[in-house]
Amino acid sequence: MSRSRSPTAEQVRTLYTSAADLRDAWANPEDRAAVIEALRDRGIDFDELAESAHQPDADPFDLLCHIAYNAPLRTRRERARRLRTERRDFWDQYSPEARAILDELLEKHAAHGAAQFVMPDVLEVPPINGHGNVREIAEKFGGEGRLAEAAGRLQMLLYQ
Repeated sequence: MSRSRSPTAEQVRTLYTSAADLRDAWANPEDRAAVIEALRDRGIDFDELAESAHQPDADPFDLLCHIAYNAPLRTRRERARRLRTERRDFWDQYSPEARAILDELLEKHAAHGAAQFVMPDVLEVPPINGHGNVREIAEKFGGEGRLAEAAGRLQMLLYQ
């Protein structure tokens, strides 16, 4: 397998020796923020990267792996579709209304990226706010902690 010699590829590989190492960091929302910050400190901007690669709908993680490790390139929508179809066990543990909220979160990610997972802000905009205020939405999951756990698990499963 040949590896790209681009400056971006070198920077990513300096931080993460393999796609699996990058995935482990990227899958955790808190660690992902540190990954993004470290890449930003090295001059890597995802919007510019997606534009220069002519891949505006690529998931940033997949774009990095594609450039640095020659991994297949997936879009955010493809990742969302896989999660919906291949991880029924995740969806089945929630009530229909909680599943609808999680599906709307996933759709926001598919359309706009991981920045859409900022809690509780994302709960206050359409269509999610149609389920009630933040407290009412949290109650559909059994409380704020369980809502945060569900949203975190959703993000982790996107990158497994």
